[in-house]
Amino acid sequence: MKTPHAVNTTALTTAAFASQPPSLSIISPTFPVGRAAWCVCYIRPHFRTRVLQQAGGWDPYNVTEDADLGLRLYRLGYRCGTLTRPTYEEAPVGRGAWLGQRTRWFKGWLQTWLVLMRHPSRLVSEMGLWPSLVFQVLIGGLILSSLAHPLIVAYLGLVTWSLFFQSAYLVGPLEFTLFVIDMVNIFGSYAIFIALGRGGMTEREQAAIGRHWMMTPVYWLLLSVAAWRAVGELRHNPFFWNKTAHRPAPPQAGTQAG
Repeated sequence: MKTPHAVNTTALTTAAFASQPPSLSIISPTFPVGRAAWCVCYIRPHFRTRVLQQAGGWDPYNVTEDADLGLRLYRLGYRCGTLTRPTYEEAPVGRGAWLGQRTRWFKGWLQTWLVLMRHPSRLVSEMGLWPSLVFQVLIGGLILSSLAHPLIVAYLGLVTWSLFFQSAYLVGPLEFTLFVIDMVNIFGSYAIFIALGRGGMTEREQAAIGRHWMMTPVYWLLLSVAAWRAVGELRHNPFFWNKTAHRPAPPQAGTQAG
Protein backbone atom coordinates (compact mmCIF):
# COMPACT_ATOMS: atom_id res chain seq x y z
CA MET A 1 0.00 0.00 0.00
CA LYS A 2 1.49 3.31 -1.03
CA THR A 3 1.26 6.32 1.23
CA PRO A 4 -0.38 9.51 -0.13
CA HIS A 5 3.08 11.03 -0.41
CA ALA A 6 4.33 8.06 -2.42
CA VAL A 7 1.28 8.17 -4.67
CA ASN A 8 1.70 11.85 -5.46
CA THR A 9 5.42 11.32 -6.02
CA THR A 10 4.51 8.60 -8.52
CA ALA A 11 2.07 10.99 -10.20
CA LEU A 12 4.67 13.71 -10.65
CA THR A 13 7.25 11.19 -11.87
CA THR A 14 4.76 9.82 -14.39
CA ALA A 15 3.94 13.32 -15.62
CA ALA A 16 7.63 14.18 -15.97
CA PHE A 17 8.86 10.93 -17.52
CA ALA A 18 5.90 9.71 -19.54
CA SER A 19 3.74 12.70 -20.43
CA GLN A 20 5.71 15.92 -20.70
CA PRO A 21 8.68 15.07 -22.95
CA PRO A 22 6.53 13.75 -25.83
CA SER A 23 3.98 16.52 -25.32
CA LEU A 24 6.63 19.23 -25.59
CA SER A 25 7.26 18.23 -29.18
CA ILE A 26 3.87 19.71 -30.03
CA ILE A 27 5.12 23.20 -29.14
CA SER A 28 7.34 23.40 -32.20
CA PRO A 29 8.32 21.04 -35.02
CA THR A 30 11.90 22.29 -34.67
CA PHE A 31 12.20 20.67 -31.25
CA PRO A 32 12.30 23.66 -28.89
CA VAL A 33 14.67 24.13 -26.01
CA GLY A 34 12.07 23.06 -23.49
CA ARG A 35 11.98 19.53 -24.74
CA ALA A 36 15.76 19.48 -25.13
CA ALA A 37 16.16 20.31 -21.45
CA TRP A 38 13.57 17.75 -20.38
CA CYS A 39 15.08 15.01 -22.53
CA VAL A 40 18.52 15.38 -20.98
CA CYS A 41 17.15 15.91 -17.48
CA TYR A 42 14.64 13.12 -17.12
CA ILE A 43 15.22 10.51 -19.77
CA ARG A 44 18.15 8.14 -20.03
CA PRO A 45 20.50 10.18 -22.24
CA HIS A 46 22.83 8.89 -24.94
CA PHE A 47 25.57 11.18 -26.25
CA ARG A 48 28.24 11.15 -28.89
CA THR A 49 31.49 11.72 -27.00
CA ARG A 50 32.69 14.27 -29.54
CA VAL A 51 29.53 16.35 -29.16
CA LEU A 52 29.70 16.14 -25.37
CA GLN A 53 33.26 17.41 -25.42
CA GLN A 54 32.36 20.19 -27.85
CA ALA A 55 29.66 21.39 -25.44
CA GLY A 56 32.19 21.58 -22.62
CA GLY A 57 31.23 18.35 -20.88
CA TRP A 58 29.34 18.10 -17.63
CA ASP A 59 29.39 21.13 -15.36
CA PRO A 60 30.73 19.84 -11.99
CA TYR A 61 29.30 22.85 -10.13
CA ASN A 62 25.70 22.69 -11.35
CA VAL A 63 23.67 20.27 -9.24
CA THR A 64 21.30 19.62 -12.15
CA GLU A 65 24.10 19.40 -14.68
CA ASP A 66 21.85 17.55 -17.09
CA ALA A 67 19.54 20.56 -17.50
CA ASP A 68 22.54 22.83 -18.03
CA LEU A 69 24.01 20.47 -20.62
CA GLY A 70 20.73 20.13 -22.50
CA LEU A 71 20.48 23.88 -22.90
CA ARG A 72 24.11 24.24 -23.95
CA LEU A 73 23.62 21.57 -26.60
CA TYR A 74 20.59 23.41 -27.91
CA ARG A 75 22.56 26.67 -28.13
CA LEU A 76 25.16 24.84 -30.24
CA GLY A 77 22.45 23.79 -32.70
CA TYR A 78 21.93 20.21 -31.53
CA ARG A 79 18.53 18.65 -30.99
CA CYS A 80 17.33 15.60 -29.09
CA GLY A 81 14.59 13.06 -29.53
CA THR A 82 12.70 10.64 -27.33
CA LEU A 83 12.01 6.95 -27.62
CA THR A 84 8.49 5.88 -26.78
CA ARG A 85 9.50 2.81 -24.77
CA PRO A 86 9.37 3.44 -21.01
CA THR A 87 12.19 3.28 -18.51
CA TYR A 88 11.42 2.36 -14.93
CA GLU A 89 12.85 3.93 -11.81
CA GLU A 90 11.44 4.13 -8.32
CA ALA A 91 10.62 7.62 -7.14
CA PRO A 92 11.73 8.42 -3.58
CA VAL A 93 8.86 7.62 -1.22
CA GLY A 94 10.36 8.94 2.01
CA ARG A 95 9.66 12.57 2.78
CA GLY A 96 13.29 13.34 3.65
CA ALA A 97 14.70 11.78 0.49
CA TRP A 98 12.04 13.39 -1.68
CA LEU A 99 12.55 16.85 -0.15
CA GLY A 100 16.31 16.64 -0.59
CA GLN A 101 15.94 15.60 -4.22
CA ARG A 102 13.48 18.36 -5.07
CA THR A 103 15.62 20.93 -3.25
CA ARG A 104 18.60 19.92 -5.38
CA TRP A 105 16.52 20.08 -8.55
CA PHE A 106 15.22 23.56 -7.81
CA LYS A 107 18.70 24.77 -6.88
CA GLY A 108 20.13 23.43 -10.12
CA TRP A 109 17.35 24.91 -12.22
CA LEU A 110 17.91 28.25 -10.51
CA GLN A 111 21.65 27.96 -11.18
CA THR A 112 20.95 27.20 -14.82
CA TRP A 113 18.51 30.10 -15.19
CA LEU A 114 20.89 32.58 -13.57
CA VAL A 115 23.82 31.50 -15.74
CA LEU A 116 21.87 31.75 -18.98
CA MET A 117 20.35 35.10 -18.03
CA ARG A 118 23.73 36.76 -17.52
CA HIS A 119 23.57 37.72 -21.22
CA PRO A 120 19.89 37.73 -22.28
CA SER A 121 20.55 39.18 -25.74
CA ARG A 122 23.12 36.51 -26.47
CA LEU A 123 20.70 33.86 -25.26
CA VAL A 124 18.01 35.05 -27.67
CA SER A 125 20.46 35.31 -30.57
CA GLU A 126 21.73 31.75 -30.08
CA MET A 127 18.41 30.09 -29.27
CA GLY A 128 15.93 32.22 -31.13
CA LEU A 129 13.05 34.21 -29.66
CA TRP A 130 10.48 31.43 -29.39
CA PRO A 131 12.76 28.83 -27.74
CA SER A 132 13.97 31.54 -25.35
CA LEU A 133 10.37 32.18 -24.31
CA VAL A 134 9.82 28.44 -23.85
CA PHE A 135 12.89 28.37 -21.60
CA GLN A 136 11.51 31.25 -19.51
CA VAL A 137 8.16 29.52 -19.08
CA LEU A 138 9.44 26.02 -18.32
CA ILE A 139 12.43 26.86 -16.14
CA GLY A 140 11.85 30.39 -14.90
CA GLY A 141 8.10 29.91 -14.60
CA LEU A 142 8.50 26.67 -12.68
CA ILE A 143 10.79 28.31 -10.14
CA LEU A 144 8.67 31.44 -9.77
CA SER A 145 5.37 29.59 -9.43
CA SER A 146 6.78 27.26 -6.79
CA LEU A 147 8.15 30.17 -4.75
CA ALA A 148 4.92 32.18 -5.06
CA HIS A 149 2.45 29.33 -4.47
CA PRO A 150 2.25 29.60 -0.64
CA LEU A 151 1.86 33.36 -0.88
CA ILE A 152 -1.08 32.96 -3.26
CA VAL A 153 -2.65 30.30 -1.04
CA ALA A 154 -2.28 32.60 1.98
CA TYR A 155 -3.91 35.44 0.04
CA LEU A 156 -6.83 33.20 -0.95
CA GLY A 157 -7.26 32.14 2.65
CA LEU A 158 -7.29 35.75 3.83
CA VAL A 159 -9.88 36.85 1.25
CA THR A 160 -12.02 33.77 1.92
CA TRP A 161 -12.00 34.55 5.63
CA SER A 162 -12.97 38.15 4.91
CA LEU A 163 -15.84 37.07 2.64
CA PHE A 164 -17.36 34.64 5.13
CA PHE A 165 -16.53 36.10 8.52
CA GLN A 166 -16.42 39.85 7.98
CA SER A 167 -18.69 42.41 6.40
CA ALA A 168 -18.81 42.09 2.63
CA TYR A 169 -17.92 45.75 2.07
CA LEU A 170 -14.39 45.06 3.41
CA VAL A 171 -13.62 43.16 0.17
CA GLY A 172 -13.53 45.61 -2.72
CA PRO A 173 -13.99 44.89 -6.44
CA LEU A 174 -10.23 44.66 -7.07
CA GLU A 175 -9.67 42.21 -4.23
CA PHE A 176 -12.61 40.07 -5.35
CA THR A 177 -11.41 40.06 -8.99
CA LEU A 178 -7.91 38.98 -7.92
CA PHE A 179 -9.49 36.34 -5.70
CA VAL A 180 -11.43 34.84 -8.63
CA ILE A 181 -8.38 34.92 -10.93
CA ASP A 182 -6.18 33.25 -8.32
CA MET A 183 -8.80 30.57 -7.64
CA VAL A 184 -9.04 29.75 -11.35
CA ASN A 185 -5.25 29.67 -11.71
CA ILE A 186 -4.61 27.44 -8.71
CA PHE A 187 -7.37 24.92 -9.25
CA GLY A 188 -6.75 24.96 -13.00
CA SER A 189 -3.09 24.15 -12.32
CA TYR A 190 -4.10 21.31 -10.02
CA ALA A 191 -6.37 19.95 -12.75
CA ILE A 192 -3.59 20.11 -15.37
CA PHE A 193 -1.17 18.40 -13.00
CA ILE A 194 -3.63 15.58 -12.36
CA ALA A 195 -4.44 15.24 -16.06
CA LEU A 196 -0.74 14.98 -16.97
CA GLY A 197 -0.18 12.36 -14.31
CA ARG A 198 -3.20 10.27 -15.21
CA GLY A 199 -2.54 10.61 -18.94
CA GLY A 200 0.76 8.77 -18.61
CA MET A 201 -0.57 5.99 -16.39
CA THR A 202 -2.05 2.64 -17.16
CA GLU A 203 -5.55 1.80 -15.94
CA ARG A 204 -4.05 -0.36 -13.21
CA GLU A 205 -1.90 2.52 -11.97
CA GLN A 206 -4.85 4.90 -12.01
CA ALA A 207 -6.92 2.44 -9.96
CA ALA A 208 -4.07 2.05 -7.45
CA ILE A 209 -3.96 5.80 -6.83
CA GLY A 210 -7.68 6.07 -6.19
CA ARG A 211 -8.58 9.19 -4.21
CA HIS A 212 -5.04 10.10 -3.25
CA TRP A 213 -5.14 12.84 -5.90
CA MET A 214 -6.87 14.88 -3.21
CA MET A 215 -3.43 15.33 -1.59
CA THR A 216 -2.22 17.37 -4.57
CA PRO A 217 -2.53 20.78 -2.81
CA VAL A 218 -0.42 19.52 0.09
CA TYR A 219 2.09 18.09 -2.34
CA TRP A 220 2.42 21.44 -4.10
CA LEU A 221 3.05 23.20 -0.80
CA LEU A 222 5.86 20.73 -0.15
CA LEU A 223 7.27 21.65 -3.56
CA SER A 224 7.29 25.26 -2.40
CA VAL A 225 9.20 24.23 0.72
CA ALA A 226 11.80 22.60 -1.51
CA ALA A 227 12.00 25.69 -3.74
CA TRP A 228 12.58 28.05 -0.82
CA ARG A 229 15.15 25.67 0.66
CA ALA A 230 16.91 25.75 -2.70
CA VAL A 231 17.11 29.54 -2.60
CA GLY A 232 18.72 29.36 0.83
CA GLU A 233 21.15 26.65 -0.23
CA LEU A 234 22.13 28.59 -3.33
CA ARG A 235 23.22 31.43 -1.07
CA HIS A 236 24.95 29.45 1.68
CA ASN A 237 25.85 26.06 0.17
CA PRO A 238 25.54 26.37 -3.63
CA PHE A 239 27.48 23.27 -4.68
CA PHE A 240 26.14 20.81 -2.10
CA TRP A 241 24.90 17.69 -3.84
CA ASN A 242 22.03 16.10 -1.93
CA LYS A 243 22.14 12.53 -3.17
CA THR A 244 18.82 10.72 -3.40
CA ALA A 245 18.48 7.47 -1.50
CA HIS A 246 16.43 4.78 -3.23
CA ARG A 247 15.22 1.57 -1.73
CA PRO A 248 17.22 -1.43 -2.99
CA ALA A 249 15.34 -3.68 -5.36
CA PRO A 250 14.55 -7.12 -3.89
CA PRO A 251 16.50 -10.00 -5.49
CA GLN A 252 14.62 -11.92 -8.13
CA ALA A 253 13.70 -15.50 -7.50
CA GLY A 254 16.17 -18.00 -8.84
CA THR A 255 19.13 -15.62 -8.96
CA GLN A 256 22.35 -16.41 -7.19
CA ALA A 257 25.11 -14.19 -5.96
CA GLY A 258 28.31 -14.66 -7.84
